[in-house]
Amino acid sequence: MDYIHAQTSKDDDTIPILLDCKRGDIGSTAAAYAESSYDHLNADGVTLSPLMGWDSISPFVTGKYSHKGAFLLCKTSNPGSNDILTQKLSDDKLLYEQIAKLSKSWNESEDHAAGNKLGLVVGATDIEALARVRNVAGDDVWILSPGVGFQGGDLIGTMKNGLNSKGSGLLVPISRGISRAENIKQKSEEFRDLMNNARQEILTGKSQTNSCEDIADYQRKFIEFSLSQGVLKFGSFVLKSGRTSPYFFNAGLFSSGAALSSLGRAYAESIVASEFNNNGTVTFDVIFGPAYKGISLGAVVASALYNDFGIDVGFAYNRKEAKDHGEGGVLVGASMKGKRVLIVDDVITAGTAIRESFSMLTGPTGAIPVGVSIALDRAEKRAIEVSSNLITRSRYLQSLFNSMLHFRTLSLLYKPLLEI
Repeated sequence: MDYIHAQTSKDDDTIPILLDCKRGDIGSTAAAYAESSYDHLNADGVTLSPLMGWDSISPFVTGKYSHKGAFLLCKTSNPGSNDILTQKLSDDKLLYEQIAKLSKSWNESEDHAAGNKLGLVVGATDIEALARVRNVAGDDVWILSPGVGFQGGDLIGTMKNGLNSKGSGLLVPISRGISRAENIKQKSEEFRDLMNNARQEILTGKSQTNSCEDIADYQRKFIEFSLSQGVLKFGSFVLKSGRTSPYFFNAGLFSSGAALSSLGRAYAESIVASEFNNNGTVTFDVIFGPAYKGISLGAVVASALYNDFGIDVGFAYNRKEAKDHGEGGVLVGASMKGKRVLIVDDVITAGTAIRESFSMLTGPTGAIPVGVSIALDRAEKRAIEVSSNLITRSRYLQSLFNSMLHFRTLSLLYKPLLEI
């Protein structure tokens, strides 16, 4: 307590102080807690339990402390909150929705005189609850949403569902996710940028409502399928490069016969709908799947092209290590000498793997690479020579969806697809 007092006593009125004390008691005791929080610990606001009703709340936001504010525990981030706060009431509403409704009425009612000084605590670990609370509370109620970082809360989903229509009304406290980072300043800036980008999506979302119409039906199906399999996730993820990404795509989770069959068809549909299909005739002779993920991908895509579209092409792949017996070498499958080859892989980031495939195919093999078909183009910056190789040596880069071109679409699709 002495440490808190020392920190809050610093002469800096520019930083508001929120005391996470979670108080809740009868009127006289609540008044004593309010005095301790505001007069002794210099807090500007507190967190409170609303389960004892208005008389346990009013000492913190009326009379002497009418210039202060409070956030009411509505749907907290801990798993045990479901034991009580998600109980269904007689009108089929959940308890936390009733708390949101009460806070709104207390803010607006002249009898309670809260004067719009009550906000709500809704954990970032429950995006559905966050969306429901925002719907009930409206634009004027501020939401405090802890849980991002070590508790696993979805930052992007929190911003999308917690911000009001004006792009404000949301506080996202992140403690351990920053304090335990190797570079605190860098991590703070990463979270700031993610928040600002998500906020900008909200502010410009109305002008982009038709962007979902810009993607083909097979792309929409693939996005839904990827979400349902847990392959595509939104949040804050540190990639191999060290960069923090607002999404993560793990094709390795397409790990069942049914999933691989659907994946193959998605690729086949995208190929047939692309420049690789010229009036019913594909412009390649062999599908090449680079080791390792490309091997299974190439196999299921070749199979789907034949089963679903009657297109029969060869399939080949490479080994990581050359075989010194049997047929030998690193290439396996259909001959590619002088053949037009379509490379199939899962994602492209810097283009390194694709560049290696081009070098392999255009060497002694004598193949003619005509393009690349992938599930996701991260659309990151690539070396000029890599980009040039992809453009001049292969005319087309066909992607089921491009992370930069379709990220806004993914954001718009994300909310309705949460139930998938």
